[in-house]
Amino acid sequence: MSPSQLIAFLNALHLGDVAALGAKLDEASTACARLGHDDLAEHLRTARTALSTGDVKTYRRRIETVLARLGHIR
Repeated sequence: MSPSQLIAFLNALHLGDVAALGAKLDEASTACARLGHDDLAEHLRTARTALSTGDVKTYRRRIETVLARLGHIR
């Protein structure tokens, strides 16, 4: 996945089925790691943990951080 594809993928995430969101976050995290952006992958893992514990504020903040950094990569 390219940075642009990751941005579109992450922007399409909405609160809904937590299990489905978790799987998508895992997929995006793996894609970031494959692109050599382990820091972004870690942010996505943190977002997944926050989502599973109901910490929506941290979830959104981490997603927004990844989106912003991916925007600078493209």
